This record gives sequence, structure tokens and C-alpha cells, in this order.
Amino acid sequence: MAERTVITIGNFDGMHVGHRRIVSRAAEIAQEVGAKVVAMTFYPSPASVLRPGFEPLRLMDRDQRLAALRAAGVNEVVVLAPTPEVLTLTAEQFVAQVVERYRPVAWVEGADFRFGHNRAGDVRLLQQLSSKLGFSTYLLDKIQVSLSDQLVAPVSSTLIRWLLAQGRVADATRCLGQPFSISGNVIVGNKQGRIIGIPTANLDPAPMLGRALPADGVYAGRVRLKSGAEFTAAISIGVKPTFGQHHRLIEAHLLGFQDDLYGQTIEVVFDQWVRDQQPFPSIDALKRQIMRDIARISLWRDRTRGTNLPCDAGINKVSSPVL
Repeated sequence: MAERTVITIGNFDGMHVGHRRIVSRAAEIAQEVGAKVVAMTFYPSPASVLRPGFEPLRLMDRDQRLAALRAAGVNEVVVLAPTPEVLTLTAEQFVAQVVERYRPVAWVEGADFRFGHNRAGDVRLLQQLSSKLGFSTYLLDKIQVSLSDQLVAPVSSTLIRWLLAQGRVADATRCLGQPFSISGNVIVGNKQGRIIGIPTANLDPAPMLGRALPADGVYAGRVRLKSGAEFTAAISIGVKPTFGQHHRLIEAHLLGFQDDLYGQTIEVVFDQWVRDQQPFPSIDALKRQIMRDIARISLWRDRTRGTNLPCDAGINKVSSPVL
């Protein structure tokens, strides 16, 4: 007989605090009954099949999502491809297939869980099916967080994408439970930063297609190297209007770092919004502003060193989300 399981199903994009609570509750139940936790997630998003071209921007790539689920306490991650065969299953057929394959003793979901063809199944139907098919259903309400504008909002991947689009990375941290970050390979850029004495590591933009990214601007953050070393960084996202460029770049100036990083994979962590991107009348004016940015980021680093509240120090962008 296959090992009994505790099931949870969702997109889990971003693995925010609400997702972590669901996985944590599933792990508690699994430990109590001697079962394993199985998380099922769609990748890519079903919207890529149902509404191609209108799918939501990804907060995480596939491997990041799987790693985050396992780190949160999931024993087995099942990736569902959004094939017509899967997406056309009725809600009842979908649950029956899960039960036959994974023999769940319990099913843990958020209270807004929907499933089956046209998302016709809801938690009420899941509870009805659980009594017939022999598993228990546990439903958790959404977690709410206080944002920097004093608004209390329910956490969701949609809200996090909106916050990032507004440059509100500190508020995104509150929803995610950890700072938003992206990983990528360092490529050779046009070396304009090196020319003005402020070298930067440029991320390969190709893998960023379809990814949710912070709004164009300058941010305080950190860069983590594969060696485990971490450096405070001034991070820029945008098109370099002073240089007349039109393609979007992500680059980071690592404070106190001298070597080059070409060809290496780095993780860029966003902690604080610093300012919007803007054109300057000259290269010298741009350099003076960048030096002010670096001084401000150094002050932020010194204020937050040894604390666990990096996202609460400094100035954060504030604008109200549409909920």
C-alpha cells in the first residue's frame, strides 16, 4: 500500500506567508498521523493555456518554487502540467484522481481554494467529497498584514506583484516573509559604470522575461555570491535615460567589492526603495547622484546591521493597492 499523505494544492507562486502557513499546518497534521506532505502545483500557470498572453508574471521560477516548498516542509512536490486532459477534469473527477493516487488522510487549503474545470469546485464541494472519499478537510483563512501606508490587506501573490510594480519592496517583504530576490548570470555590459568609477554587475535580461520585477528605480539591497559571501548593494532597474538607452537593465554596485563577476550566478536581494529613475543633464550630475545614493545606502546598512528589521528602516514608497 502507498504511504498515506496530507495533500495541499496551489500555485504557490512566491511562497508567501499564507502559503507557508498552509504548508506548516499540513506538516503538523502529517506528523500527528504519520503521513507525508504532498504539495501539487501547476507549472506553467494554467492561464498560459487558458488565456495565453495574459498569464500573471511569475514571482518564482519552477526550481525556486520547488525548493521553497521543500524548505517549508513538503516531502514530495508534484508538478502538474496544464494539459487539456487535466484542465477539463470536473471538480469531482480531479479530486477522485488525487485520492486514488495519493490516498490522503487530510487535505489542507485556503478558504478561497477553487479547482476543476472552469474552477467550478470550491471548499464546500471539497468538504462534501471528503466525507464520501475518506479524508479530512482543513481550511485556513488568508493572513492579513499591515503595510507601510497603514492599510491592512490579505496576502496574495496578486498583491505582491502589485507592490513590486509600485517599487514597494519593503511591503513585498512583509507579505513574502523574506525579501524579494532574483538570481541571474552576470554578463558583460557596456561598462559605463566602470568608466565613471562605479562598476556594476549586470544581470542577463533574457531569463527575466515573464518575471515580476520591482518598478524602475534605485534600491538598497544585497548581493549574494555562490561562495556564500554577501555584499550591500546599490541596485538599479531601468533603461539608463541619461545614456539614451531603451532596453531595461538590472545592475548592482557591490559596496566594498573589487573583483569582476562575469559568468557567475548571483542573487540580488531588494530591501528598500531609494528613488525613482530619472535622466540627468550630464554624466557628472549622474555620478554625483549615484554617490549620494551609495552614501544613503551605506547609512541604511549601518542602521540595520545586527537587526532583523531591514525593511523598516529608511524611506519606503507608499501608494494604495487596488484590492
